[in-house]
Amino acid sequence: MLVEDIMTPKEKAVTIDPMTSVRKALELMREKKIKSIIVEKNSPDGAYGLLTFKNILQSIVAEDGDIDLLNVFDIANIPAMCVPTKMNVSYAAKMMVKSSIKRLLVLENNELKGILTMTDVIETLMDEID
Repeated sequence: MLVEDIMTPKEKAVTIDPMTSVRKALELMREKKIKSIIVEKNSPDGAYGLLTFKNILQSIVAEDGDIDLLNVFDIANIPAMCVPTKMNVSYAAKMMVKSSIKRLLVLENNELKGILTMTDVIETLMDEID
């Protein structure tokens, strides 16, 4: 099975401009009931990023950052870890486990195609068991 078969497609993923304030990002995360947001590239040859609750917690709470002064770009993981659409899911899962991450961006020719989460992988595994 390939990553593209189980990923959440770009159309259903939530993205944000890197220059958006962290406050607005948190508001969007609350509204959409999500724990991460894909950070858009700032140029055609740029890199996508990922903003997670962990980034926010570390920057705002642990380091006393200002939620209104910091932008998403300041605290997000850029570049985010990525995999191609045609990769076998088992390799993506190994990558997640070895790197202790829950989400991988899915790219094709440096363009976002979707996001693969640990939940996507586990749900597929559970479906195969049934």
